[in-house]
Amino acid sequence: MTLSSLKGQRVVIYFYPKDDTPGCTKEACNFRDRWDVFADKGIKVLGISKDASSSHSKFIAKYQLPFILLTDEEPCAVASSYESYGLKKFMGREYMGMMRHTFVVNPNGLLELIYRKVKAEIMADQILNDLNLV
Repeated sequence: MTLSSLKGQRVVIYFYPKDDTPGCTKEACNFRDRWDVFADKGIKVLGISKDASSSHSKFIAKYQLPFILLTDEEPCAVASSYESYGLKKFMGREYMGMMRHTFVVNPNGLLELIYRKVKAEIMADQILNDLNLV
């Protein structure tokens, strides 16, 4: 799948650190719970992490996620192009990792909204509100 193949549609791309972790689950479930609005408006939702396809499949099944999860393996070229992969700090430790960032691409393929400070449990609601769809 390429973003250019989705031209003509609005697309939400959300980068997240890891399948089936507390914050990532809240974010995915918020998109799931608001899925009817995204689907009715023809908006594609794509979640991207470093996790393998097998992990995505389990995550999708466990939480009945109706949207696509994609794998961006090291060196995380897709996330890097969105400045969503880089140095992170957690409990005094530094490491390279996926940032929790979200982007909305308009039907012309241009960035419409950028979220660098994401509240996982309300991200889908915030997008819908910012697009005046609720």
